Amino acid sequence: MTSILAGTKTEPVAAAGSHRSAGREWYTLVVLVVAYVFSFLDRQILSLLVEPIKRDLHLNDTQVSLLQGFVFAAFLAMTGLPLGRLVDTNRRVTILAVGIVVWSLATAGSALAWSYTTLLLCRMGVGAGEATLTPAAHSIITDRFPHERLGLALGIFGIGSYVGSGLGLLIGAVVLSRVADTHGFALPVVGNVRPWQMVFVVIGLPGLLVAAWMATLREPERSHGSAGPMPLGAVLVDFRKTAKSMVLMNLTASFTAMASYSLAAWAPTFLIRSYGWSATQAGTAYGLVVIICGITGVILGGALGDYAVSRGFSRGRLLVMTVASLSAVPFAMAATLVADAKLSVLLLIPVTLLMTMSLGILPSAQQAIVHSRMRGMTASLGVLMVNLIGLGLGPTIIALGTDYGFRDPMMLRYSLAAALPSMLTISAALGFATLAPYGRTVDEIARRPS
Repeated sequence: MTSILAGTKTEPVAAAGSHRSAGREWYTLVVLVVAYVFSFLDRQILSLLVEPIKRDLHLNDTQVSLLQGFVFAAFLAMTGLPLGRLVDTNRRVTILAVGIVVWSLATAGSALAWSYTTLLLCRMGVGAGEATLTPAAHSIITDRFPHERLGLALGIFGIGSYVGSGLGLLIGAVVLSRVADTHGFALPVVGNVRPWQMVFVVIGLPGLLVAAWMATLREPERSHGSAGPMPLGAVLVDFRKTAKSMVLMNLTASFTAMASYSLAAWAPTFLIRSYGWSATQAGTAYGLVVIICGITGVILGGALGDYAVSRGFSRGRLLVMTVASLSAVPFAMAATLVADAKLSVLLLIPVTLLMTMSLGILPSAQQAIVHSRMRGMTASLGVLMVNLIGLGLGPTIIALGTDYGFRDPMMLRYSLAAALPSMLTISAALGFATLAPYGRTVDEIARRPS
């Protein structure tokens, strides 16, 4: 990556906001949202393919959960911090374009998986590629948009994750319905592949077109102007000043993310096992819930957070995050225990809406307590914590419940019913404990020069 980016460091630029163009702001945001959609297409599709992958590769729920969560999250986190530093010092659109190529090829490469190990390696590649997206995108958006619209802009960017997750399920459902009676496909050079492997090809390869589009974007001016990137030593000093607020806030989001990723990983399988639905039915129903509630929740959460801050409440964004997570608790328990499948899907609507409201506010809450020259590293730290804790542990906790707690994969609903409310309650408790230090940090940052 470093050699590709050699010679691409951003030139000194004018002061923040001096050449902002509304048209360019929104065009850039559209491209970033599309990239985010494709990243979650590639990430989420695995949740719809749990049963055929388990059958063909002879796996249990815990092994599948490592593909969905820990292995993916570990590589996302391990590569995130160095890539965050690279984002703060190099041309961000180039970093993004390379990352998209890596995760798209790794997704399509899952079609070649003939064993658990090869599928693990492909998931590692997806995680490493996607580690470029959040830090680079948050940095670009923060430099493109004025402060008063930052929460809305980052919220709209966050939509991409839910649209991508939902579309992944919908597209996967369509592909599976078309190939339900097919034993395999013959691909050039590769040879025969199973239907679930073909889904990875259909989802993965179009991302290469997104990478080419990303490469055409103009690198935005950095808001710190000619000051250049902050020395690494200064970055570490500044992080120590905000460490308590940053760590507690990211922990708050991590436990909500744990519930969100757990549900996203196992909801289709829950609908299949508990209610006898087909993968096509489960993917279509839950995919629509994710898309509609994801869009609504992220925008609503970002707007409420911006409104609270505009009214002079410095802790407003964090308070909205916390209350939303707490409000999701009763719905999360009920959705997994009701006897009727349609009622369960209806109850998944407020669960998904409230969790996306909470998580959608995190980026703007993070950026409010850091120096303008630390945006990439800040986003990377958030990615590291939220993904290692939320994505790395969430799906596996659910699987451990079915494999070793209840010792029955058909008890998935009870594993979800026990875990999801607990995760959300811990998140809310952390959020309330973080309000005071976070408010002090926001006020202190506001008094400092950028």
